[in-house]
Amino acid sequence: MEELEKGAVANPDENRMVGHYWLRNPELAPTPEIRNEIIDTLRKTLTFADNIHSGKISGPNGHFKKLLIIGIGGSALGPQFLSSALGDPLTDKMEVFFFDNTDPDGMDKVLAALHGELDKTLCLVISKSGGTKETRNGMLEARNAFSLAGLDFAKQSVAITGQNSELDLYAMSQGWIVRFPMWDWVGGRTSVLSAVGLLPAALQGINVNLILNGAKCCDIVTRSNNVNDNPSAMLALMWFYSGAGHGSRAMVVLPYKDRLELFSKYLQQLIMESLGKEKDLDGRLVNQGLSVFGNKGSTDQHAYIQQLREGLNNFFALFIQIEKDRKNDSLEVEDSANSGDFLNGFFLGTRQALFENNRESITLILKEVSPFSVGVLIALFERAVGFYATLINVNAYHQPGVEAGKKAAESILHLQRAILSHLKSTKLALTVDELARDLNAPDDIEHIFKICEHLAINRHPAFCREPENSPFEARYLLG
Repeated sequence: MEELEKGAVANPDENRMVGHYWLRNPELAPTPEIRNEIIDTLRKTLTFADNIHSGKISGPNGHFKKLLIIGIGGSALGPQFLSSALGDPLTDKMEVFFFDNTDPDGMDKVLAALHGELDKTLCLVISKSGGTKETRNGMLEARNAFSLAGLDFAKQSVAITGQNSELDLYAMSQGWIVRFPMWDWVGGRTSVLSAVGLLPAALQGINVNLILNGAKCCDIVTRSNNVNDNPSAMLALMWFYSGAGHGSRAMVVLPYKDRLELFSKYLQQLIMESLGKEKDLDGRLVNQGLSVFGNKGSTDQHAYIQQLREGLNNFFALFIQIEKDRKNDSLEVEDSANSGDFLNGFFLGTRQALFENNRESITLILKEVSPFSVGVLIALFERAVGFYATLINVNAYHQPGVEAGKKAAESILHLQRAILSHLKSTKLALTVDELARDLNAPDDIEHIFKICEHLAINRHPAFCREPENSPFEARYLLG
């Protein structure tokens, strides 16, 4: 970890440094150029947010009031977590919305919520590579909605992306408001303290300097070579112990605070994408990983706590307790007890009930949910993931499985184009078997069936299905 922070190539598969620790302490950066880029980008981020809030940069009809963030994976999970944990409807300077999938119905739902206020909506498109298809699709859907509303999408859009990426070049050619950088030494799942997470948070009105300070302070503590003084090292060793060094137990994340509801979702990507690896650094087949799921307490006491206590003992729980209930005084809902007392009681009771049935758990305690404490949480788990990766000898900073999934998806779309092209050229109504034969793709017959059904159900232009006695005998043609 010391070598990683000094700029060693910690991601050997991609021959890259790993520098998310520099984001909260630029003085650690291995070169003056990187240090200055981090400092300049943060200054640019804060200045831009101020200009939006003051109206110096505005929409066609005045101040921007809404923020639409278009991204996926780390480009959405980090900003979503910060927004949910730290936002306040009474003080937020912008209301935040997300396109975080390529689901058209999901995008329609968000656009419906923005209806009539697109002219007051700032769009933030986030993609490190600049070529992520889900983000590209969201951008095109948003652009179309703006166009239908008579608005110039470019004049209301900002990009966060790699220099000279497809998105960077597009945004520059179209005259977008501004572009913020993403660097190859910051992975998507550890990008929340770069412009990816800080710009949306600053636009929402969250104090990002406090988040960075919390992470920086946690980094100082988790650099300790004394394990008993290093909470990230202790956390990694507990994961290693409970899962017998091979992730044999899942981690159930149970924060007893609504504001941390998305934390388990954020941790899923950070931990599972980092540690779920087929091979170790020596090329040996190891199939490592640590499964993560969870929601929040005490909601889960009415969901899956029953199984956790009495069912399969294949997990350990991670409880997160927040000592401060709320800003103001609480109402007594029962003799000498308020709602927060009940939440605390459910937390302690659930932990005890699991312990009595020999279920393992870890407890983290925070005084309150604040920008500083959220920064601490982010840094704590980032370092724990790094430590754990060294214990099991895997590269925590690449994601070959994700890339394999993207390639597989592209092959499906390639097959769809081949089906449409063939039907167009033959002008015949063909069954799935005949399409598989003509395309010389006998192993893809199920995919061909699924693609044809999807095209027929969703009324692809001129695509028709002629029903028969069973779905598998149906004929498809392109008129």
